[in-house]
Amino acid sequence: MRSRPQLITYVDRLAGDLPSLHGLLTGPLDGVFGGVHLLPFFHPIDGADAGFDPIDHTRVDPRLGTWDDVGRIGADFDVMADLIVNHVSSRSSQFLDWQRRGVDSPYDGMFLTHSSVFPDGATEDELVTVYRPRPGLPFTLGSAAERPRLLWTTFTSEQIDIDVGHRETWAYLTGILDTFAGAGIDLVRLDAVGYAVKKAGTTCFMIPETFDFIDRLELECRKRGITMIVEIHGHYRTQVEIAERVDLVYDYGLPPLVLDAIFTADAGPLKDWIRIRPQNCITVLDTHDGIGVVDVGADPYRPDRPGLLPDDRVAALVERIHTESGGASRLATGAAASNLDLYQVNCTYFDALGGDDARYRMARLIQVLLPGIPQIYYVGMLNGANDMKLLERTGVGRDINRHRYSAEELAAALQRPAVRELLDLYRWRGADPVFDGTFTLLDTPNDHLRIRWSAGDRSFEAELRLDDLTLLCTVTEGDRAQAHRDLGFCR
Repeated sequence: MRSRPQLITYVDRLAGDLPSLHGLLTGPLDGVFGGVHLLPFFHPIDGADAGFDPIDHTRVDPRLGTWDDVGRIGADFDVMADLIVNHVSSRSSQFLDWQRRGVDSPYDGMFLTHSSVFPDGATEDELVTVYRPRPGLPFTLGSAAERPRLLWTTFTSEQIDIDVGHRETWAYLTGILDTFAGAGIDLVRLDAVGYAVKKAGTTCFMIPETFDFIDRLELECRKRGITMIVEIHGHYRTQVEIAERVDLVYDYGLPPLVLDAIFTADAGPLKDWIRIRPQNCITVLDTHDGIGVVDVGADPYRPDRPGLLPDDRVAALVERIHTESGGASRLATGAAASNLDLYQVNCTYFDALGGDDARYRMARLIQVLLPGIPQIYYVGMLNGANDMKLLERTGVGRDINRHRYSAEELAAALQRPAVRELLDLYRWRGADPVFDGTFTLLDTPNDHLRIRWSAGDRSFEAELRLDDLTLLCTVTEGDRAQAHRDLGFCR
């Protein structure tokens, strides 16, 4: 797998269905992407959490197509799919059977409850120590065989957490991997894996047993010829540690650091991260979730582990996003919206930069010129603005960045000069063999970022000037060097 750019998208929100997405990737987007992360396309895509609560993880939502349609995309592109390891839908056959039969169900013990994690009860200190992505305690009152049960629900009340050590859970997860392998899925993203293991007396987030679980699942993926990537938001040291044990991690520190560098014209913290970041990574600026800030902040449980940005600079960054977005992100973040993440700011990346094409171009340049596999979110690919109407209709903060494009909107957006310019950038990034070579971060004042890629007698050197948002680069082939002051090199 080469480090060619990949698209991240909901199938229905960009193209309508799987055959249409394939046509888009091989038509108007021909040569732009080498792979695609298909956000949950399982049955159903419109549950409590935009597909992240499938009733049947092994069935394609028929409104999108079939596994054969997935396979046709996989014949031309690397395909990533989500393995949701922390929870199942409250409407899944497994949970409904246990809810009806209780201890007589083969799934008894598969679902986590308060008492299964805290059999002797929990103290106040133990409960407040549990790491939470949302306010309140991670429990929902339910029942099994007419007996009241306090169900563990990290995310929504319709997403029931599972015991990953239970035999039926393991059969469930490996069965999904078998389905993925049969459909030609190349990469599996472990969704919310940081929360997957719960143990009394711990934070229940990225504890040693979580690493053991990841190791076990990675072995299963490799048996099936699948590459695994973990999705973890947390202190940057966690990403560095996990990168040493898995195929791929996300560089979630990059999105806030790039914003900070552009806002302040100070790339110092970004350079510090570039020097230590894992290179077996997928780089993102925006995804289906919000812009993470926990990834650059201090460890809330380890005062001896500061963040990539000091607390006051993180706070200033969040406020700057709110200002640049005209207050839209404030309406979609924190207590202002449901289904919220405490550690993320909900906003399109384009609007986080004030809807400014020059700033946005600089941000994408930084992303694609760093080592890793660049992933481009479908809204970001189109320089998309915040969808305030969708946010108002659903009240879900992350929907501000989950616009549903009509065919007419999509066609018009693809014709925008600023969009076309960046599509050319992604095509070049995927085609130029210099990115299979050696990366070097060069010394410059902190209002500049200078990088070099070299492979054989070919090299590419770029100086990104944050003070005036300009680019100076040189492409060298043998004895021939050509200088550029814009993106002409990628056309």
